[in-house]
Amino acid sequence: MAALAPEQSLRPEARPGTVSAVRVTPALPVRALPSSARIAPTSEDLALHTAGVAPVIASAGTIRSPRPAARPPSVVQKAMAKRMARRRGSVCGDLAIQGKEIGGVPGPGACGISDAVAVTSVSGVALSQPAQIDCRTAKTLKRWINRAAKPAIGETGGGLARLQVAAHYSCRSRNSQPGAKLSEHAKGRAIDISGFVLNNGTSLSVLEDWAGRRGPVLHAIHRRACGIFGTVLGPNSDVHHRDHFHFDTARYRAGSYCR
Repeated sequence: MAALAPEQSLRPEARPGTVSAVRVTPALPVRALPSSARIAPTSEDLALHTAGVAPVIASAGTIRSPRPAARPPSVVQKAMAKRMARRRGSVCGDLAIQGKEIGGVPGPGACGISDAVAVTSVSGVALSQPAQIDCRTAKTLKRWINRAAKPAIGETGGGLARLQVAAHYSCRSRNSQPGAKLSEHAKGRAIDISGFVLNNGTSLSVLEDWAGRRGPVLHAIHRRACGIFGTVLGPNSDVHHRDHFHFDTARYRAGSYCR
């Protein structure tokens, strides 16, 4: 075969009657489909959207949007109503603490609470009776429920549902003993818990279960309260607390007093 001359080209010649240049047709503008032409996304579409794939064009020319449908107005209204009710029932500036503001509770001598609340539930855990305490004690109770009581019980019986309140505000001396110092109960800074009720109805009693097979759970609840409350007393402290835990927010220079 003869060698090609330098000026020869390997490019084929254009056919007669045609142009060598290619004419590019401009892209048509994309027009959004009306909302009435769109259909709800399928599970496949949502999976593609999650994987970063563009929406699918349906055979009828409609677009299956990967965006989930908006909640019905009735659902939104119920959620808002529930939130507003919870806000109205909150005390101490904390939505997790539900109850009623009482204000000043007068008492003889040094008894009384300057700004009391009647707490009915904390962090979704109901109280068997409204507890009249001050806000510092209410917030400390919340911290103990979240950090000690709930973790110690875990998912046993469906979790913690209610606290059995044995005592709250009461103008009396310590352990109601004549001549003893004034109790923290008399200042709205204490609460006594005698038991715990789980979501399945099971009850844990300080009196009956402290030394039984359920004892380790109660021991953990009691032990973890130390450092959260100022005073923590239980069945091992004295005969007066054999059937309940005493928690108060008294402050000591040496730290929490726990027995």
